[in-house]
Amino acid sequence: MGRKKRKLLEKVEITGIADKGKAVGRFEDRVIFMEGPVPGDVVDVEVGRFSKGFYKGFVKKYHQYSTDRVAPKCAHFGVCGGCKWQQLDYEVQLAHKHQTVSDALRRIGKVDVSNIRPIIGGEETEFYRNKLEFSFSNKRWLTEEEIQSEGVINARNALGFHRPGAFDKIVDVEKCWLQPEPSNAIRNAVRDFALANDLSFFDIRNQEGFLRQLFVRVSGINEVMVMVSFFYENKEKREALLQHLAEQFPEINALLYVINPKKNDTIYDLEIKPFKGDAFIFDQLGDIRFKIGPKSFFQTNTKQAKRLFDVVVDFANFKGDENVYDLYTGIGSIACYVASYCKEVTGIEEIADAIKDAKENATLNGIENATFYAGDVKDLLNPDFVKKHGKADLIITDPPRAGMHKDVVKTLLELEVPRMIYISCNPSTQARDILLLKEKYEVEEIQPVDMFPHTHHIENVVSLKLK
Repeated sequence: MGRKKRKLLEKVEITGIADKGKAVGRFEDRVIFMEGPVPGDVVDVEVGRFSKGFYKGFVKKYHQYSTDRVAPKCAHFGVCGGCKWQQLDYEVQLAHKHQTVSDALRRIGKVDVSNIRPIIGGEETEFYRNKLEFSFSNKRWLTEEEIQSEGVINARNALGFHRPGAFDKIVDVEKCWLQPEPSNAIRNAVRDFALANDLSFFDIRNQEGFLRQLFVRVSGINEVMVMVSFFYENKEKREALLQHLAEQFPEINALLYVINPKKNDTIYDLEIKPFKGDAFIFDQLGDIRFKIGPKSFFQTNTKQAKRLFDVVVDFANFKGDENVYDLYTGIGSIACYVASYCKEVTGIEEIADAIKDAKENATLNGIENATFYAGDVKDLLNPDFVKKHGKADLIITDPPRAGMHKDVVKTLLELEVPRMIYISCNPSTQARDILLLKEKYEVEEIQPVDMFPHTHHIENVVSLKLK
């Protein structure tokens, strides 16, 4: 049976940006989603089958470029997929993100968005991330020129980011604009040493190869952590690479390694060992100092995290006598940040290691009015918990992208806490939860914050009060 012929839609104007940063256009009465173009572009689109009222396609030809386009700085733009909006003027990016939040709250949450505050953009749109994870692969993503060439391509090892849609292919990155130095220098030095000393790069399909991943953290106070993940132990080769790093980069505060023989890349169930220096570094938000380990979850954009937390403080309008619950507290970053403004703060987090970090960070900062519990919020937040810690005057909730469990929403409605502040990295699930909470709560204030310039990701803070 022959392959169904694809349909070409000509001169489609791109009118907006949808979920996950996809471009949106219309042809006759049908919506089309695609990767690559930006609002204002006019393109020919090749589409496959019609599904659920819309088309999915890809651009075959550009007839007109948007006036909002800018020249991307990164040589890898359009290939690695890390900064999908780098070709779009930053102020326009912010406008679209602001609209994304507004649309989600209005359409899904049935919220009056007339009082939404202007989005807080990033002061730095380059080199703003404090953590990056690079992957080794013996299957480098080839350029179009290499694919079209007739010669044999021998240099296939790569250290960089996954090519979207190709789990076993890695884009070999020379310069990344996401993380400050010495990040690029460290990554390139590791690659050069590995190639010069014939260290094998990982093959994810066949599960073989020595070098697996490289983790780099550069904190907001310029402390550096580097961790190398090896697929198996080879003491001589491992120590040679790590010693080379230690000598070439004396500014590394924590040089670590982990042996990961599993089929997946996660390291949270593995023992991480120090090679040089400490097993942690420090970062800082305002006056609060945080001890960051290799498994710690910490806000990836340090400067914007402080601005986000300042929004929480602003919305809370603390008087100093509040009893606060911090749900999904992570390593206690928000709880520690607001502790000096309130009487008591109690954090709940499912990941036990994060709670260990939270307790340690509270001690580090001399915070005595913060208590932390490890466990699922839907299980711990119950009448016995409230009886023990007293009814909250304010609840701060910062759930994962999936939003809050329906049982948590039900409990919040039963508790009837006077005020809530809901932080979210997914406006759609936030709006869904707010619609449920509207049974007893009304929205006071809305503040979008851009944590990740040149991507579709957006954080949003909503203040709610009991009716």
